[in-house]
Amino acid sequence: MKVVKVLGSGCANCVNTARLIEQVAQAQGVDVTVEKVTDMEAIMSYGVMSTPGVVMDEKVVHSGGIPRAEEIALWLKSE
Repeated sequence: MKVVKVLGSGCANCVNTARLIEQVAQAQGVDVTVEKVTDMEAIMSYGVMSTPGVVMDEKVVHSGGIPRAEEIALWLKSE
């Protein structure tokens, strides 16, 4: 199972990013757990200044805006 963290305040873009990751993972048959991180100190510890941010394997793979489904698919395949 892959753990993906979505960093953000809980805004619409953050919620939509988490939902999109779950949808792409389901379409690919990849088992994921999406954790929503809203604590600003925790978000800053990743060096993310623009949310939503996406973290996979403790590495920031995206920040600022909703990622494209194609990007998410590549992240999930590379894991």
